[in-house]
Amino acid sequence: MSKPVVIGVTGGTGSGKSTVAKSIFQAIPEENILIIEQDAYYKDQSDLTFEERVKTNYDHPLAFDTELLIEQVKALCRNETVQKPIYNFSKHNRETVTITLVPRDIIILEGIMILEDARLRELMDIKIFVDTDADVRIIRRIVRDINERGRTLESVIDQYLNTVKPAHDQFIEPTKKFADIIIPEGGYNRVAIDIMTTKIMAVMQEKKKGGV
Repeated sequence: MSKPVVIGVTGGTGSGKSTVAKSIFQAIPEENILIIEQDAYYKDQSDLTFEERVKTNYDHPLAFDTELLIEQVKALCRNETVQKPIYNFSKHNRETVTITLVPRDIIILEGIMILEDARLRELMDIKIFVDTDADVRIIRRIVRDINERGRTLESVIDQYLNTVKPAHDQFIEPTKKFADIIIPEGGYNRVAIDIMTTKIMAVMQEKKKGGV
């Protein structure tokens, strides 16, 4: 198998990057594509108490096990199977089980910090930044964290003001300059998503022909 096409999809929390990644995924035959969520690669914190894990700054690059993510993407590019971790947001820790990922023609890396590390950027063929207004992003985060991650409104707002917004300004917004394409209005921009899907398929076919 030729080297996979690696696509990075990033943006601030609640920007719609997951929607964009899933839209691309759904437009391509399942046997040709997989998604790797950076959120799955939060560091294992089994050595900490729950109270200590709650205090972790999850909006800082150091919260992620980037070394493992890079290692596994490289392995997939070598046509090797990997074991992706599973992160439990209610426990603030990894599960003991993993998910088996097998190589595919297209790999989507989705997460808030995937363009922050130069080593990850070097693995990507296409880099996408999903750009959405801050007020829309915070509303989406509140809804998600309360409904899907068992958080309270007070805790979501407190985290946003103390770590999420400062981290966005310091680590995420500056990575926009590395993007090959910027998609405004998150997952609602169907024209941009359709264009990206067509481009991805073209790049994949080109790689297959060249045997890269």
